[in-house]
Amino acid sequence: MPKINGNEIRPGNVLEHNDGLWAAVKVDHVKPGKGGAFAQVELRNLRNGSKLNERFRSADKVERVRLEQKDQQFLYESDGMLVFMDTETYEQIELPAELLGDRRPFLQDGMTIVVEFYESEALNATVPQKVICQIVETEPVVKGQTAANSFKPAILDNGVKVMVPPFVGQDEMIVVNTETMEYSERA
Repeated sequence: MPKINGNEIRPGNVLEHNDGLWAAVKVDHVKPGKGGAFAQVELRNLRNGSKLNERFRSADKVERVRLEQKDQQFLYESDGMLVFMDTETYEQIELPAELLGDRRPFLQDGMTIVVEFYESEALNATVPQKVICQIVETEPVVKGQTAANSFKPAILDNGVKVMVPPFVGQDEMIVVNTETMEYSERA
């Protein structure tokens, strides 16, 4: 695995540090008036989710880990575990449902998601950035209501609440951005 200097750490990098795998969440480069420059890095453990703030000097060497990304198809959920299948080898893996966090409701039957592996261990899963959902409840369209940026609340078929433009009605299909949890466009 390649070693990088402490000042080369970027958000999203995965590092092997203190006998664990850590993802760099936030990186601040600090150059104090006295002493050498350093990078103040907020790390999140990929195995248990704990957080750690660490200071890396530019002379420090850290092990950068490359994760293998594979497409997996969602099959079903049982006892808080999500079951996925590799679309090439048909092998099934189980991941805890809390791994997806607040994006869990956007996971649909048969959906293909990206799972990141370190050697043979599944560490992270990401749902597609844009997902099509149906609106099950919202206020009716009011004629003549054309005020700019006047959004109204809507409840989707997966129970998530989003704000939608006034022209979008009930039972319509919309595209939702899963990163920002916001309305993107009509489907």
